[in-house]
Amino acid sequence: MTGFDRHRDHYAGLLIAVIGAGAIYEGSQYGIGTLTNMGSGFFPVMLGVGMILMGALMAAMRPAMAGSHGVHAPNWRGAAAIVLAVSSFILLANRAGLAPATFCCVFVGALGTKGTRLTEAAILAIGVTVFGVILFHYGLQVQFPILRGVLQ
Repeated sequence: MTGFDRHRDHYAGLLIAVIGAGAIYEGSQYGIGTLTNMGSGFFPVMLGVGMILMGALMAAMRPAMAGSHGVHAPNWRGAAAIVLAVSSFILLANRAGLAPATFCCVFVGALGTKGTRLTEAAILAIGVTVFGVILFHYGLQVQFPILRGVLQ
C-alpha cells in the first residue's frame, strides 16, 4: 500500500474543503444578504461552509477498517444512474415542469442501486417530488411551473 493510498481520505477531505473555500470566496462577491432577504451569494456561501465542515470531518476520520480498501470494480450502474438522473432533470425541467423533472431524476437515480425495486423507487420519487414542489414552488416561491401547461 503506497503513501497515497493510506492517506487518500485525508486528501479527499482537503480537496472538498478547498473547493468549499472557493465557493465561499466566489459567493461572497455577489452579496450574501440575510436569512429573510437572501442575496445571490447566500447559497454558495452556505454550501461552501458545509463543504469545509464535511471536508474537515472526512480528513479527521480514520477508516473503520484501516487497510481494508481493496480494489473493487467500478460501479458503472450507479455512475450511469447519476448521469442519467441529472440529464433527465435538465432535459425535462423546461419542457415538462418541476414535478415531472424531479420525479424522473429521483426515480432514475434510485435505480442506481441493485437492490432497489421499481415500487420503492417510485414511492421515493413521489415523496421527494411532493416535498420539492411544496418547498420550492410554495415555500420559496421559485418561479418555475409545477407542470408546464397545466399548473403554472
